[in-house]
Parts: sequence; structure tokens; C-alpha cells
Amino acid sequence: MKDYSIYTEQMTVGYDGKPLIRDIEIRLKKGEILTLIGPNGAGKSTILKSIIRQLKLVAGTVYLDGEMMHKMSGKEVARRLAVVMTERIRPEMMTCEDIVGTGRYPYTGALGILSSRDREKVLDAMETVHALEFKDRDFTAISDGQRQRVLLARAICQEPEIIVLDEPTSFLDIKHKLELLAILKRMVKERHTAVLMSLHELDLAQKVSDYVICVKGDHIQKYGTPEEIFSSRYIRDLYEIESGSYNAAFGCVEMEKPSGKPEVFVIGGNGKGIPVYRKLQRRGTAFIAGILHTNDLDYQVAKDLSAQVITEAPFEPIGDQAFRQAVEALGACHTVICTQSRFGTMNRRNEELLNEAKRLGKNIQMETETE
Repeated sequence: MKDYSIYTEQMTVGYDGKPLIRDIEIRLKKGEILTLIGPNGAGKSTILKSIIRQLKLVAGTVYLDGEMMHKMSGKEVARRLAVVMTERIRPEMMTCEDIVGTGRYPYTGALGILSSRDREKVLDAMETVHALEFKDRDFTAISDGQRQRVLLARAICQEPEIIVLDEPTSFLDIKHKLELLAILKRMVKERHTAVLMSLHELDLAQKVSDYVICVKGDHIQKYGTPEEIFSSRYIRDLYEIESGSYNAAFGCVEMEKPSGKPEVFVIGGNGKGIPVYRKLQRRGTAFIAGILHTNDLDYQVAKDLSAQVITEAPFEPIGDQAFRQAVEALGACHTVICTQSRFGTMNRRNEELLNEAKRLGKNIQMETETE
């Protein structure tokens, strides 16, 4: 137990004494990022609020560095654990620098007067999250994304061993999402901070987490590494995805494939077909993709968006069977889109396929540049 920054034992959370999620077992060590994922309303925020004592536990125990957290004083907890939650705080007449400065209160006297060293730490934390430019502005007058950065600076300023964040990237643009997660990664690597958070962005959770907890129903459905969690089938089941799909290879979602009879055959490969597949999907045009090796980048998207994918085994030249299948499928389409300007040894027969399309008088479109 002492090896863990946060350790929960038979923790059950809920509201007004009524259980929502039972027997939650969390094991978080220093220098690790543990991320909660799951559908909206599954209880991720409830778990985090229960751990940080905003909600009373229904049952069980939370240990902080081996000590029972409910027996610790607020100041003791604040010196070890910092929190960034989604609630909109509306302080009166406080600048962004003032807000960050409250992160030093666990270390100040009763009056909360900051020393010159404390103020240095405040400015350093604001610089870390690129918030110095608005340090003198009223906290209520800045954007949601800027507030999120200020609150993260407050948590950093607290110099915690553990940081708990509830959907920290929700109000941030892509640049600041990446910057925030990079800051957390640096804290984990350089300070051995333990990070417990919830995320909605599965692609980010897959890339940044050491371990992932999947919350659904009245229990923790799965707990493991990203490699164990992020399969296309499991994520589809976890979120009950019926329209579209989740692509584990790219860590992204794809829209629902077009319906109807395929009108277009796409000769792709080497990732160059992907923007064409997505463009056809947006237009609602059903298509066939081929001939693709199953280890090709294009295959990962084609299998989700196309009506049919004609494939060949990895590292093998395109064989007669796949070629005949492609010629037959191509014959039923009125348009052929080719994304290749050059053909190598392994996909030489795709060039033959293009020539066959010309012989059959198909409408040929060359799209050799990505969008």
C-alpha cells in the first residue's frame, strides 16, 4: 500500500448514501498517469470528487501515501494533492495571479500572506502554462480555456505529489490541449508527480496514459494499459457505438460508411487513399477500395468506410486471386479514382488495374495529392 500515491479499498461512491459505483480499486504510483474514460454520466466525476473528499464515500477507504485520507487534515491533504475540477469558480475582484497564488495557501500562515519566494513560484507556474500575458486580468473576464490554464497553474504552484483533474482539456483548443498534457508529462517525468484524471478525448487518453480505467454501469468494467484497453471492438462496446466506428490504430472515430450500391473504385495505398475515402463518405458515395495490403495505412480507414475492401497479405506481391476480384469489382463501378502516381514491386498489379479501367472506358480521376 505504501508504494501507491493513491490506493482505494472497496470504495463505493454515490449520492445521499445510495451506491452508484461499487468496489472501486485504484492503484496509482508516483510518476504514473491514470485516466478514467467512459460514457457521459457513467460516474467518472463522481469517483474523482469522492477521492478528493468533495463527496462522502458510501463505503470503503481512500489512502493517500499509505495514510487514511479521512483522518488527514485539509492542510495535510493540500500539501500532497492538488485538484483541477470542471466547476466554474466565480471569485469576486481577483486577478488571474491572485487565483494562482491561492495554490500557496497550504504553505502560508493563517492570513495567507505570500512571501517573495511564494510569488516567484506563482509567476513560474503561470509561465509554465503560458498564462503570464493575462496575469493582471480579472479571472472572470477571461475565456474558459484561459481559466483552465490558470487553474492548472494554481495546481502546479501547490507543488503537489498528486494532481487530480476532471476533464482538463474540455475547454481548450488543440494547441493548448497538447500543451497541457505535455506539462503533465513533464511533471510526471521530472517531479514524479502522480496524475489521476478523466478525459473524453480517447485519442489523447490512449497516448498520454500509463493505465486506463473504464467506467460503465455500477462497476469498473476494465482496468489496464492503453494497449489492453484500446481495441476497436472494446471501445465500440464501452460507448455502445452504433453509428460510425472507432479506429484503434489511429485513435480516432470514423463516420458511418455510405449506404447503397458502390459507384466508385478507389486504387489507394500508402495512406494516400484516406482523404479520398473520407471525401466520398462526406458525399454519401459508396465505394470499393483496393488492392490494399492489410498492413497498409489505407486499410485501417478503408475497412471502416468502404462497402468492400480487396486485400492482399502483408509483404506479398499482389496475387492473381486478389487481382481477379478487383477487376470484377471495378467492372461494376462507373468511376475509378487512382491516388498513386508511382507503383512499386508489391503493388505493381494496381498499375495493371488502372490500365484495365482505361481499357474498359471507365471515368478515370487521378488524385495523387492529399487534401
